Amino acid sequence: MTTDVTDTGVGTIRSGFLGGGFMAQVHSRAARAAGARVAVLASSTAERAARAARELGVETAAADLDELLSGDADIVHICTPNSTHADLAGRVLAAGKHVICEKPLATTLADARALAAAATAAGLVAAVPFVYRYHPMVREARARIAAGEIGALLTVDCGYLQDWMLLPEDDDWRATSAEGGPSRAFADIGSHLCDLLEFVTGERILRLTARTRRVYEERGGRAVANEDAVSLLVELESGAIGTLLVSQMAAGRKNALTLELHGAHSSIRFDQERPEELWIGGRESSRQLLRDPATAAPGVARFSRVPVGHAQGYQDAFNAFVADAYAAVAGEVPDGLPTFVDGVRAAQLTEAVLQAAADERWIDVTPEHG
Repeated sequence: MTTDVTDTGVGTIRSGFLGGGFMAQVHSRAARAAGARVAVLASSTAERAARAARELGVETAAADLDELLSGDADIVHICTPNSTHADLAGRVLAAGKHVICEKPLATTLADARALAAAATAAGLVAAVPFVYRYHPMVREARARIAAGEIGALLTVDCGYLQDWMLLPEDDDWRATSAEGGPSRAFADIGSHLCDLLEFVTGERILRLTARTRRVYEERGGRAVANEDAVSLLVELESGAIGTLLVSQMAAGRKNALTLELHGAHSSIRFDQERPEELWIGGRESSRQLLRDPATAAPGVARFSRVPVGHAQGYQDAFNAFVADAYAAVAGEVPDGLPTFVDGVRAAQLTEAVLQAAADERWIDVTPEHG
């Protein structure tokens, strides 16, 4: 169990935020749920910071990052455009503050490596919100696979599908500006899918090949800078092979992250849009397993934040992630907390996907860390 931050030896954590958009809303709600003081916020201008602080219920608006870092915030949440992450996270670490940085951690592998090294050298908590790890039924699937229930892993069939960029008039800074980085669909959501695959199976992807597709060359009168969809073939450590489809142009799919794993004894499937259940497939029969802390695998019950029969969702998973990050600040070592090392892995996979697609070949993606 993690400790409530209000009862830790460091006292109540004071949280700072960079950025005032949707993700800052999610992060600030999670910080508040964890018992922190939602203390200070900075944005691209002092005016935007003041407005966002009022809207999000943050105590103080800082004129800029320097003013925020000069204060007594214990941890800073970075919720800004992708291309700013590396510089901002580096400055936060240099100021001696813990950090939670939205993914991608950096838009280049070199920058991600440098940030992970800086966090390690400083002895600071540095986390990346791969929050789908925090659905209770994801932890249930992971525990059952680790216990050998599905047998040796044979194949995987996974996807992450959205439709928010389906139409030619759909536009976003991630697609049409340098702020988005060289990858969009994979860096934005494919990274979540690969993180979940490796986390749940306990296996790493060793080799991959990929194809990318950009459907429209322009959106909103500006050139599109990155891909709309990616398909991958992967090979895992055990020899298991699989397919991954990632798209932000799949009509009707809002946030369809699915993980289906086929073992020698049975199969198991998690669907993020139905997060309260797992599908367990067998040769003779199949069944739906519902979330129930009373019958959960050891260590899984702590992720059930509400009684059985009361649905949990995305914000609950995010709240649990932030609570674990804050527990780490207090000196605990929460199981499965995604760190900057995991951010480096995502950057490694992103560069490999783009290279594999450009060269039309297989790429080795042996992890840089254990």
